[in-house]
Amino acid sequence: QVQLVESGGGLVQAGGSLRLSCAASGRTFSSYAMAWFRQAPGKEREFVAAINWSGGSTHYADFPKGRFTISRDNAKNTVYLQMNSLKPEDTAVYYCAASKYYSGSHYQNSYDYWGQGTQVTVSS
Repeated sequence: QVQLVESGGGLVQAGGSLRLSCAASGRTFSSYAMAWFRQAPGKEREFVAAINWSGGSTHYADFPKGRFTISRDNAKNTVYLQMNSLKPEDTAVYYCAASKYYSGSHYQNSYDYWGQGTQVTVSS
């Protein structure tokens, strides 16, 4: 069992930055591939970025490339999403997710555990 708790969301002006964190419980964090998804109001949840077990491989959706960076610190059981040059359309609830078997997957069904989400609001 893995419990995920996101933090770092908030209100920021367009062009600003935020760093989201996702802290995982348990001693097996390094055996899980991790990802960030987001869900904007009235829209389906969508893939943002993923990182493999060691942190050596990352995958991104097209929209955040060059603006968002996913990373992890296995010693701290934490995965991060650094978000720069934020746009109003980045406003959403951001979720982290953990997968035991799939690395880099864009599909929600690949992930076994989910956090409760953290709200990011970007004002214009």
